[in-house]
Amino acid sequence: MTTPYVLYSPQVETIDENENQVIDDILASMHRLDGRTREMYGHHVRVSHAKPHGLAVGELTVLDSLPEHLAQGLFSQAGTYPAIVRLANVPGEVITDAVNTQRGFAVKILDVEGPMLAGHEGQTTQDFVLDSGTSYFPNADATSFLRQHRLAEHFPQFPDAVKEAVSTVSRITNEALQAMGTDSAKLDFFGDSRIHPMAEAYYSQVPIRYGKYIAKLAVVPVSPAQKALAEAAVAVDGDKDPNALRTATVSYLQANEADFEIRIQLCTDLAKMPVEEATKEWSQEESPYLPVARLHLPRQEAYSEARQQYVEALSFSPAHSLAAHQPLGSIMRARLRAYPELSRLRRLGNQQSLEEPSSIDAVPA
Repeated sequence: MTTPYVLYSPQVETIDENENQVIDDILASMHRLDGRTREMYGHHVRVSHAKPHGLAVGELTVLDSLPEHLAQGLFSQAGTYPAIVRLANVPGEVITDAVNTQRGFAVKILDVEGPMLAGHEGQTTQDFVLDSGTSYFPNADATSFLRQHRLAEHFPQFPDAVKEAVSTVSRITNEALQAMGTDSAKLDFFGDSRIHPMAEAYYSQVPIRYGKYIAKLAVVPVSPAQKALAEAAVAVDGDKDPNALRTATVSYLQANEADFEIRIQLCTDLAKMPVEEATKEWSQEESPYLPVARLHLPRQEAYSEARQQYVEALSFSPAHSLAAHQPLGSIMRARLRAYPELSRLRRLGNQQSLEEPSSIDAVPA
């Protein structure tokens, strides 16, 4: 029986002969950024998703009776798993929320079974690290990421007022373009609108192996209360509350439950949906995102003092993965090397544990 979906094989990836050197250079750049931010804050912070909005616990439930092309890997059988979610701003520095940035959503699923990626044998956690925005702008591959990150090394030295001005102009210009039926990925990257973090949709942006197939993954808010939040941007006054997105996230989860749908977009054509070109958006007309699971977050205190300490010792990494969900493409191969090394440096430098959580009970209230 033929399938409209591209089958995974190692040949779907194309590795440039100089890629290892490029990734070495990315790591060196990340180490320099880490050194600058450590001097600023007196401790190590993440080189991406540095500023958290909250840490939540919940359950991921794989849907019943999925068709074969969706019943793959973690999602091959119906079941419920404990989950830990970290919401954050994307940059690798702790800046005021008056600076418009893309936002991140990282989910760690516990008690998974199956072969893991090399170096993670015996672990039982599956991480998906997502951002707002459907494609990985502005970096198509590891080489372009290196160019961008060498610039990002110097961002922490600029005053927040300068960053706020740039992001505000970008946001207003892009909103005007959107009103005329178009937009700019570049402006969206540098001046993302302030959608409530609990009302935002988040995307893997780059592909993963999906069992027999290849896919991108999305997490989409589905409850009426969350959808209502998307109708108005979060008001941010950097002088009164530089952590307004955190305040909004914490306040919402204190009073409301949250529900997200996990959706999968399968690759149907490698020419139109390339693995190695991260800026290329896959057409949802050719292959729509299809639901495979639900993520439920009950009411909770998402940023208690205990959780503030706990979240900084956690690692969310594409390398924490079942082999069935191996990250694919140049950007992901760079992440597979960079994230574990920088995470280890951060946690050892901050005198934190390197252990992966084995139980949801490890997360403090």
